[in-house]
Amino acid sequence: MYSLLKPLLFKFDPEKVHYFVTRNLKRFNKVPGGAALSRSAWLVNDARLKRTVFGLKFKNPVGLAAGFDKNGETIAEMANLGFGFIEVGTVTPLPQPGNPKPRMFRLPADGALINRMGFNNLGVDVLASRIAAYRKTAEATKNPVIIGGNIGKNKNTPNGDAVSDYIKCFDRLFEVVDYFVVNVSSPNTPGLRALQEKEPLMHILNTLQQRNRKNDISRPILLKIAPDLTNEQLDDIIEIVQQTGIAGVIATNTTISRDGLTSAPEVVNEPGGLSGKPLTSRSTEVIRYLSGKSNKSFPIIGVGGIHSPEDAVEKLDAGASLIQLYTGFIYEGPGLIGRINKKLLTL
Repeated sequence: MYSLLKPLLFKFDPEKVHYFVTRNLKRFNKVPGGAALSRSAWLVNDARLKRTVFGLKFKNPVGLAAGFDKNGETIAEMANLGFGFIEVGTVTPLPQPGNPKPRMFRLPADGALINRMGFNNLGVDVLASRIAAYRKTAEATKNPVIIGGNIGKNKNTPNGDAVSDYIKCFDRLFEVVDYFVVNVSSPNTPGLRALQEKEPLMHILNTLQQRNRKNDISRPILLKIAPDLTNEQLDDIIEIVQQTGIAGVIATNTTISRDGLTSAPEVVNEPGGLSGKPLTSRSTEVIRYLSGKSNKSFPIIGVGGIHSPEDAVEKLDAGASLIQLYTGFIYEGPGLIGRINKKLLTL
């Protein structure tokens, strides 16, 4: 079905298509029997797929990466498509519109996307309320899903004050999410990647860890890193994870590299983060390096260029405990989730 719809969808602006598809997916799930039909068509429910990672029990290792559902609008719908966990955000303390449109571009010849969305979101209060509402619904009890909160800083917040934005998001989401992801690696907020340097990153993570216990509950905190880091910087990441005691790493975010692309130069040269197939090898290299150099001392969620079950297996073999989809989900459709899980059952 998706193979028939995809050529039509790809004729229109990617951001408009995103909202069109998600709106209609929500409508379908509200039709009597729609949610159950979605689960029966897409969900692979097998106890052998279950994973326990950083203390959380995942019903399967295939998750939805941050960026697809910034505002917590389609948690139930994505779970009904078969995702084992949903990462919402990136969210900021205050609402912000993001960068001017157009800000997302397809590169079909490369199986890729370029985006410069710029953390467009409705703010942390809206997201927290929506997650809380989801958890109260009957839909959630039928198909509960692990929810991660990906947090960032507002564009106008100076880097020197960035920790306050991360604290606001952390405190507001603490009661409703299962784990946190600190995003300092998006290339689309000016100056954000400077927070990946050791000193500011240690400050942010240590501050959050100090707040990470309420009513005897703590949440796993993960760090999402860029694929453009050198091995020396990856060594720093390993040291930072071990010194701060955070739960793990998500590898990787989008890249600013444009190496090896075959699409038209006017698209290739659009500013923003590149995702999809051109990132497949590099993200796997980062996973393998982190896993090997750290002696598998912390979990890694692998994301970047997963367009097939084989890509997923490669990430897991390299050292990932879980994987996430975004661009591959857009290019290959929801059937990719089930194909990956079915492949894992054969290993």
